[in-house]
Amino acid sequence: MTLKLGIFYFLAAFTVWASAVVVLGKNIVRSAVALIFGFCGMAALYVLLDAEFLAAVQVLIYVGGITILLLFAIMLTSRIGSTTARVVNDQVILSAIAAVGLLVGLIYASTSGIPAMSGPPRLPETAPFLGRALLT
Repeated sequence: MTLKLGIFYFLAAFTVWASAVVVLGKNIVRSAVALIFGFCGMAALYVLLDAEFLAAVQVLIYVGGITILLLFAIMLTSRIGSTTARVVNDQVILSAIAAVGLLVGLIYASTSGIPAMSGPPRLPETAPFLGRALLT
């Protein structure tokens, strides 16, 4: 296993863990902070895949804008955490069936192979190339 593959696995596991904390968390502030970590993990994956511009957009828009706005909305809401609400999910079985079906479909798609694509070679999608293309 190469170093790049090890870093990819670590970042993927970190992003999945942060997303699970967002979905399964009981405290909304901790879920919002975990959302920040999840978005940063995705940005790190974009950097690892040589898409620096997309990583910068991810950090600026999602981490810097949407999540911070969400945190301010949570903190400025009057005592949202003081009341305890009993959360009952009546669709656990249906969502578990949908998740297993999605997992089976993803496993099938990943093991069946990707058909060869024909066409012109792709242009590099790095930040300097995009900057030159936009400003010339």
